[in-house]
Amino acid sequence: MKRSFFNSRSRPKFSLSQKWVLCTLNLIVLLVSLNSQTLAAKRLSLSFGIIQRSISIESLAFYARTGKLNNELKTYFQYAPKEKLTELRQVLITPIPLTNVEISQFLYTPIGENLLEKLENIIQGESRGVKIRGTSRSAGFYAMRAALILAASDSKEFTILDILEKFPSNKISIDLARSLEIALEVRSLINQTRKAIKLINKESQEEVNTNIATDISEILAANLRKSGNYSWQKSTISLVDPNRSRNFSADVYLPKVDRESPVIVISHGLGSDRTSFVYLAQYLASHGFVVAVPEHPGSNAEQLEALLSANTDKITSPEEFIDRPLDIKYLLDKLTSLSRTDPLFKGKLNTQQVGVVGQSFGGYTALALAGAQINVEQMNKTCSSLDDSLNVSLLLQCLAYNLNQSEYNLFDPRVKVAIAINPITSSVFGRDGFNQIRIPVMIISSSLDKIAPALPEQIKPFTWLQTQNKYLALIDGGTHFSTIAESPDATVPLPSNVIGVSPELAQNYIQVLSNTFFQAYVNSNANYRRYLDNGYINTISREALPLSIVRSLDLDRKKK
Repeated sequence: MKRSFFNSRSRPKFSLSQKWVLCTLNLIVLLVSLNSQTLAAKRLSLSFGIIQRSISIESLAFYARTGKLNNELKTYFQYAPKEKLTELRQVLITPIPLTNVEISQFLYTPIGENLLEKLENIIQGESRGVKIRGTSRSAGFYAMRAALILAASDSKEFTILDILEKFPSNKISIDLARSLEIALEVRSLINQTRKAIKLINKESQEEVNTNIATDISEILAANLRKSGNYSWQKSTISLVDPNRSRNFSADVYLPKVDRESPVIVISHGLGSDRTSFVYLAQYLASHGFVVAVPEHPGSNAEQLEALLSANTDKITSPEEFIDRPLDIKYLLDKLTSLSRTDPLFKGKLNTQQVGVVGQSFGGYTALALAGAQINVEQMNKTCSSLDDSLNVSLLLQCLAYNLNQSEYNLFDPRVKVAIAINPITSSVFGRDGFNQIRIPVMIISSSLDKIAPALPEQIKPFTWLQTQNKYLALIDGGTHFSTIAESPDATVPLPSNVIGVSPELAQNYIQVLSNTFFQAYVNSNANYRRYLDNGYINTISREALPLSIVRSLDLDRKKK
């Protein structure tokens, strides 16, 4: 069997298909770190209004590679805090494990081009503002792309220092005023998120203090934290949907029980695959659920590997926002058929009682099946001003704006419960699309998520929900990648600051929350609801990665 958790003795690793995430993160880091210093091809010009200063690349490169300031930099950086200089050096020399072919493929996608446009607003060469004839792009856009590709040409990995050294211009100008605006925007978002997290923690503790003590079974509470008593069998089925010319596979975990069991479907995120949540599939099967894990072919690891190897020019297509929910609908149809005809499945599964859990793009998928509706009007507002946003998830969400139709009904009445981990929601659904959900929903958010930021993508959207049974769980200190298991095809270590602390603990939280929620609302076992309040959550929460849960939230309260 594959490993369920990250090995605490080794660094988590990700496959080739997920390297582009590292590139995106490093470009965003570059974008927001230029509010005080950076470097250029030969000279770097820092401008703030009419004030300009120039620094040689040789001096800054010497500092980046040795950690020592020469006389020129001592003049500029004498008042800079030591920790900020250390951060600057780390940004400049952090490796980005992409080849020139891989980075080139990424930068020619709509998402990559949007990132280049953001960088161009800050970093400008001598040909700033000059438009290239026959295109809508400026010379600076192409210079930035060339610098990235050239930097990646020298070795298997490159750094931001390499990028700026390769910039095809004798002088680069950095607009400190604009970069300061961005830095302030980032700081404002961080402060707002911290206030929201503080409010969640406060309200969760008030809930503990005001609720009548519940009779929690210590035996059951302990059992929730470990695998169940049922053995299970894994089968892989192949699916061919002729209406969409869509071929894909799904792993099905069948618990060995003498009854029909509810079905739980797990939807992976962009660039992941069926192995990403194998630890959760095995755990839920051991507790008596049939678990089905489809591979979404238009947004899985194979799709991104095709991009990086120049076999496609898309990270994913707008149609994937429709195909993903339809994959699960078709999978449920197939399982229903198998439960009537195939001896292995006959009498084993109840496809009318279904729960869906998904992460990131999979979180979107789960919510769409739960009744959230694609909101073209909201995307029209959001996606017209992407250059002003640092929310990376909008680059993906706004692909849905290019869908052919304005209305889609992706709700499936067989789905009784949905859990969305780090979902993308704010633009593709918006308030009006999100509040169409009527079934029980749990949203799980990570406070340090830089891909789908907690406040705009999960915390605020939670307050839009109108359904009676709704829960918001917060993993304080978790990241976008904390709950994703190590890929068996891993080749490249994901930096520890991207993974976050104690991923094995975050994954155990996901197991307990999912099992408890599905037992309570798919199996309709009311006894489990008592394990969905902070009286129990406090018993499993650990200081390294605090966990809290609320059923309602008034964000206006933090303003009072």
